[in-house]
Order: sequence, then structure tokens, then C-alpha cells
Amino acid sequence: MFIIYIFDMEKTKSAPLVSIIILNYNAGDLLLECVESILNTRYNNYEILVVDNASKDNSHSRCKEKFPMINLIENKENLGYCEGNNIGIRIAKGTYIVILNPDTLVDPDWLDGLIQGYEMYGEGLYQPKFLTTTDHNVLMSSGNMIQIFGFGYSRGKGQIDTKQFEKHEIVGFASGTCLFTHINVMKKIGMFDSFLFAYLDDMDLGWRALLLGIKSHYIPKSIVYHPPEGFSFKWSNYKFYLLERNRLYCLFTHYSHSTLFKMLPSLFLTECAVILFYLKKRMFRQKINGYIDIIKNGQQIKKRYSEIQKSRTISDKEIIKNFQDRIYVPEKVIGERNNEIFNRYIESLAKITRKFI
Repeated sequence: MFIIYIFDMEKTKSAPLVSIIILNYNAGDLLLECVESILNTRYNNYEILVVDNASKDNSHSRCKEKFPMINLIENKENLGYCEGNNIGIRIAKGTYIVILNPDTLVDPDWLDGLIQGYEMYGEGLYQPKFLTTTDHNVLMSSGNMIQIFGFGYSRGKGQIDTKQFEKHEIVGFASGTCLFTHINVMKKIGMFDSFLFAYLDDMDLGWRALLLGIKSHYIPKSIVYHPPEGFSFKWSNYKFYLLERNRLYCLFTHYSHSTLFKMLPSLFLTECAVILFYLKKRMFRQKINGYIDIIKNGQQIKKRYSEIQKSRTISDKEIIKNFQDRIYVPEKVIGERNNEIFNRYIESLAKITRKFI
């Protein structure tokens, strides 16, 4: 196991250090399997930081025992995805950083692909191609996209990989499942927003990057494997609450007041459709709790809005050129027929809205 750490010293001197940050919360054996796959990476200058969010399953301790070379940071409480990863970023020593989920497995050439992509396309946020761990012919993501009303989704999810996404592309945002960038880029953007806790945190980061002229890139030569559904939260009431609350938070902090005013009729009609969906799912309370949380944190949202708008260099009109009209919702969440009806409705509103921005 340790022979992998006997490096070619000449190569190591010229190869920049990559800090791989894995946030763990009761990931069990998945964490150990993830680290083991990293140790087969051909790129040979990296450090592994496991940030544990007060796990109760002892997975972090077992990981440190099996792989003593990792740097283990133990938080006293669950700080969520955002602040947990921020802790790792602050400690990281690398020129490059990777945010990596503990339920992933990496291809041996994954880092080489991402580094080569950065060297070719420059300052930005980068993500690999995601395939499922259960079937390496099925896509999990070929780039994450932003819909104009603040919905984020993974392009190509569930499709058979027929090499239809084999070119580098600019995408809406890089997936937080495996996000690669230069440490200076992360500092420039401002790291993850701890208010979000979890979900749409990567969309928030990518959107803020776009406002600064920093784009997100999809690198298909880099391969990472991920379960069809992640081990944590999955589709739960809490997840639906966070998704909707955080979507509204992004809308209210990233779009200018002028843009929001122009979008107001469409946003109202979109909310009506989302409320109907939540009623059907018997989760109306989660939707209402999202509204309440946004109202309660009005001052914080106002402050965040001012920070983002003060530093932005790109207009909303320019940014939404690359935003989508339609969205992807998993079939088991909304159903094929309802998905099509919802998408036609949302797409029509989006196309009308674009004319006024």
C-alpha cells in the first residue's frame, strides 16, 4: 500500500501539490474505499485531508488507522457541507485543491486530466465526467447546469454514455461531488457560503464565479465514479427544504434588484408551480419553512446581496445567455408525465422572461 508514496523526486519537484479534501459524515466503508482509490492515482504529488463532521460511525478513525498518511481534521459538530469543506480549504497546503465526496471512486488518471484542463483553459472551476459506480456505462453528470429561475441540475444524468459528451465544455457550474480549482481562484470567489449548509452550494459558488468572469469547465478525460444516489440525505423532506430555501437565497443574492423586478411575474408563477408540486408530495410544510427561513434571515441576505453585487463585473443579461430554460428532475421524484408538463410550463416562462432582461 505504501509503495505508492515512493515518488520520482524530479517529477515531484515540478508537479504542483494538490490538496484533496474529503468531507466525511457517517460514510462508513465508502470513505475507506474512496481513499484507497485515491492511492492508485498516477499523479504523485498530493495530500489527503479528511474533514470529519462529528461522525458517529467511527469511519474517520478507521480511515486514519488504515491510512495513517491522511491528515484527519475532526470537527466537534456537524458544520454541514459548506463550512466543513471551508475548514479543509483553509488548512490545505496545495497549489490546487479538490473537493471530493467520500462516496466516490476515482480513475487513476483523474487528477492528470483536471490539471491538464486547468493548464489549457486557465482560471476557473473544473469538474470531471461522472459515471455510476454500479454501471460504468451510465452517466451521473457531464456538467452541471443552471436554469434561469435558480434550479440546478446534472446534465445527462441517467443516460447511457455513448461518448456524446467527450469534448471540453463551459458549463453552468462545477459539481461539488468533485470540484477542482487553483487555491487562489477559490480565495477570489470567496469559498462556500456557510448559510446554505448543504445543497446548491456548488451552484452558488459557480454563479458567484460567473459574476466575476470565472467560468466552470467540464473535463471528460477525467473520470470519477459516483453511486446513482449519494449516501447522505438522499431524497428526504430535509433535502427538499434545503433545495428550495437555497434556490431562493441564490436568486435574492445573485440577481440584481433590477433583474428580479423584471422577473417578478415569472418568478411568482414558478413559485405557484413549485408549491403545487410540494402539496402533491405532502411536503407543503417544508416549502413554507423555506419561506420562513428566508424572511427570518432577511438582514443576512441583504448583507450578502451587497457583498456580491459590489464585487461583480458581469451583467445578468450576459450571464443568463448560458442559463437553461428547461431543467432535469429525477423521474422517481416527479414522474415522466408531470416532468414534461412542468418543463413545458417553466420553459415557456423562461423564454418570455429573457425578453425583458
